[in-house]
Amino acid sequence: MPDLRVLYWVCLLAIGMVSCTPDESPTPTEPVSNAPERVSERVDSFDLDGFKATYENTDRVVWQRPNLIIGLLGNGDLSDKTIADIGSGPGFFAKRITPLAEKVIALDIDQNFLDFIDSTKVLELAADIQPRLETRLTPRDAPSLSVKEVDAVLIVNTFMYIENKLAYLQKLRPCIQEGGRLVIVDFKRKRTALGPRPRSHRAPLYQVEDLLHEAGYKNVQAIDTELNYQYILIAEA
Repeated sequence: MPDLRVLYWVCLLAIGMVSCTPDESPTPTEPVSNAPERVSERVDSFDLDGFKATYENTDRVVWQRPNLIIGLLGNGDLSDKTIADIGSGPGFFAKRITPLAEKVIALDIDQNFLDFIDSTKVLELAADIQPRLETRLTPRDAPSLSVKEVDAVLIVNTFMYIENKLAYLQKLRPCIQEGGRLVIVDFKRKRTALGPRPRSHRAPLYQVEDLLHEAGYKNVQAIDTELNYQYILIAEA
């Protein structure tokens, strides 16, 4: 009769192997190398459900202060500007900017969000304004923008999820007209009523500020007091 203690440890070992190996190996259909990364989906360890529940059930117009942020994209007049909203989600900012700008490009890694924007803009925007809002699927590791295609770029609640932040900023800069603006808004790495958990996943302001300088942006300005939960960084291409 086999030793029950031996069987016990063999079973434990087998369970351990089954529970560990799937997360450590790519699926057979998933390319291991040269796969384009996407902007903001590396959130496996985030408490995403809790974050979304808190985030979506709050008065975002109050704490996000969209008019303040939109005003930072230019010198008050966006009527002749093309604006890119990277990580647009369901279009909170894109649909607010469109009536003010010549063109808005809403970029996201999730086609569902882009489809939502396309379906709701017909209800929320005037017929003559709707053509100004374009949706565009983008990879994780680079923006789907042409050289000097936009006058300003807005990245809200997204930058923390970008894996290779420096490389992304370097790829983004040529897409902005010379002297054009990049505005990054993200959650402060401190205790806040809103924001993804754990806080260690958030990108500290000083770190992003250093990356902007290293990527070649100019006139970098940090604003840490206007929003309760978030910081704002402004830079010129």
